[in-house]
Amino acid sequence: MQLIDGKSLAKKVQSTVSTEVAQLKQEKNIVPGLAVILIGDDPASHAYVKMKAKACENVGFYSITHSMPDTISQDEIIATIEMMNGNPRIDGILVQLPLPKHVDTDKILEVIDPKKDVDGFHAYNVGRLVTGLESFVACTPLGVMKMFEEYHIDVKGKDVCVVGASNIVGKPMAALLLNAEATVTITHIFTKDLKAHTSKADIVVVGVGVPGLIKADMVKEGAIVIDIGINRTENGSLVGDVDFENVSPKCSYITPVPGGVGPMTIAMLLSNTLKAAQGRI
Repeated sequence: MQLIDGKSLAKKVQSTVSTEVAQLKQEKNIVPGLAVILIGDDPASHAYVKMKAKACENVGFYSITHSMPDTISQDEIIATIEMMNGNPRIDGILVQLPLPKHVDTDKILEVIDPKKDVDGFHAYNVGRLVTGLESFVACTPLGVMKMFEEYHIDVKGKDVCVVGASNIVGKPMAALLLNAEATVTITHIFTKDLKAHTSKADIVVVGVGVPGLIKADMVKEGAIVIDIGINRTENGSLVGDVDFENVSPKCSYITPVPGGVGPMTIAMLLSNTLKAAQGRI
């Protein structure tokens, strides 16, 4: 069993981004800019945005966070995004999810200029991803593909079971795997027999937010398991969606939680923002 070390790989990606940012600044006088919209007081969202701001600082980005109360109107959020769409210093716009219930998330994401959609959630970019065209791709699935590349895991022809069908993780993950010529099964909350699908898969990718959902009897010997789930237990520790202790001995490769996919999400956000800035040239 080999651990897939997302923390080390994320540092490697950030180092590459930092080098390219310095080059872009020197040769073209361009500094990549990332704007984040943060609504409400959710502690997890605030912590995550703080981590993003720190990562931007580390690689030499210009970054700004627009913090808004959860009473903010949808029209005011849209006006802020439109202002950033027109700001030449901003290459990437990120709306921290989830949004308050009175706000239509789909409508908000549609307002973002697709060229600045570094989260890869805009329907334009999703459509290009599904059809195999160049696009911005959701950061977490993109990070998983980067892990496969780093560890020389060829997904071509492999049976892959994606557990979870969210727009943010499951669906773009499945599209990336299909584009890489894997055979993909997507399971979700209404799947009748989850074990029947996961136990046949060469690779299991899970991200649903259910601690310990994937048990040892649900994966075959030698499987590769990618755990995207992140859950905080009552004692405050972080765990994934996989029963790591019992599943890991059966795996050829597995990601830990924390230290697996999580750090890659921010690393790929930086990579996407750099790509957007390079698009200015």
